Amino acid sequence: MKRNIKYYIAASTLLFSLSSCEKYLDKNPDMRAEINTADKVASLVTTAYPSYNYLAMAETYSDNVMDKGPATGHNSDPYLSLYYWRDITDNGNNTPTQYWNGCYEAISAANQALASIEEFGLEEEAKAYKGEALVARAYAHFMLVQFFAKAYEIGKANDSPGIPYVTKPETVSLAKYSRGTVASVYEQIKKDLEEGLPLLRGGKWDVPKYHFNYSSANAFASRFYLFTGEWAKVITAANEIFPAGDFTNNLQPWNSTIRNYTVAEFLAAMTNSDKNYNLLLSETYSVYQRSNSSGTTRYGFGTQKYQGIYNATTAAGAPFYNKGISWSDNNYTVYFFKEYFHYSNVAAGIGYPYIMMPLFIADEALVNRAEAYAQMGNSSAAVNDLNQFASVRINNYNPASHAVTVDKSKDFFKVTDDKEALIKTVLQFKQVAFMGIGMRWFDMLRHRIPSVHNFVDVKGAETFETLAPEDNRRMFQIPQEAVIAGVELNPR
Repeated sequence: MKRNIKYYIAASTLLFSLSSCEKYLDKNPDMRAEINTADKVASLVTTAYPSYNYLAMAETYSDNVMDKGPATGHNSDPYLSLYYWRDITDNGNNTPTQYWNGCYEAISAANQALASIEEFGLEEEAKAYKGEALVARAYAHFMLVQFFAKAYEIGKANDSPGIPYVTKPETVSLAKYSRGTVASVYEQIKKDLEEGLPLLRGGKWDVPKYHFNYSSANAFASRFYLFTGEWAKVITAANEIFPAGDFTNNLQPWNSTIRNYTVAEFLAAMTNSDKNYNLLLSETYSVYQRSNSSGTTRYGFGTQKYQGIYNATTAAGAPFYNKGISWSDNNYTVYFFKEYFHYSNVAAGIGYPYIMMPLFIADEALVNRAEAYAQMGNSSAAVNDLNQFASVRINNYNPASHAVTVDKSKDFFKVTDDKEALIKTVLQFKQVAFMGIGMRWFDMLRHRIPSVHNFVDVKGAETFETLAPEDNRRMFQIPQEAVIAGVELNPR
């Protein structure tokens, strides 16, 4: 398991939580001399991925969730505070602070790998691992800037504070950091991504799906360039994932194979490294499955969202097939994640719950390409991609009745512009198809979509509040540990 691989990192800074499961300050303060071979670099770079996930943050902030009422589910944090868009100072599981820490721990490992490659002249034999470290560093910073800074706006200055972009191993226990700007962070992400991606060609890994390889790095690129509005690059990246850009037999087969899976087969397949559609999988320490996606929180996936979005008719003229179920009255689950448990002490019955997190899947890259085509005015290509997506999602798919067309989309969304209609179709397909796995929030950031939450009081009265695109609460607050290291707080 990745968490058990030895970390070859320098002393931790206060950017990292002192209460982390990995006691970084107990490590040898300078272990860089140990990373002097390509094999050791390869071992180190396996830790360059966040060991926690963003699922609770992204889902609970978005419009995928609802207040089910005082009589339904638990009211525990962080879900209550996340639903109310309140700052959370705790650093426990599923909190923003924990995810911040996990990303910077991953960045630290990537930086040490890159430094060792340079110091010991391993550029040629560790070329693929250098590429992996660069792309992993870009990814962790990309995720941080989504959650902890203002959303990037295409064509704008993006001169608001970003997040610290760390490119060197830590050699002191209390370094000072500057946030830079959102624009400068994006520039550095792009530099790392574009430098690292070509180095991944021909790379060898024992389990490639647990690493940024050439295909998964291009999936990341297809997402990144959507944010920057570089539509041609989105298309190029998506086309590099599979030979000739062909997604046939590489998408999640919902209306065929998956439809016939048993529960156990389904849960295994969704995070199985031998499935073509899983491009990058990561083990994350998490109680998300038991606390949220099993449908046990008051502020989560309720009947209105299940019927009104997940099971609703799409612009293709039919709903998408899903395996969502009711856990109990008004509690639903997308039934996607399986919790595993690693015993650190079997006799005492203690250990770490974790879930395998699909960080990138082929299905996302396909609809990224569809949006890019639509943004460039290539409606026919966008429609082709949307129809390929719908063809594996709709039961008994029939092109005669289920084909996406520009006119159908315009009529469905009551708009007159071709591009607007197709982009709305993309966003609807993504919200339904990726319900429960955290992807909706990124589209809400990119397209400046307000998040509307309902609130039900003890008498059953319902009110609503909107988190508008310009609301500073859309940025998660900077953790207190980082403030000590000189990182200024987000405005409130």
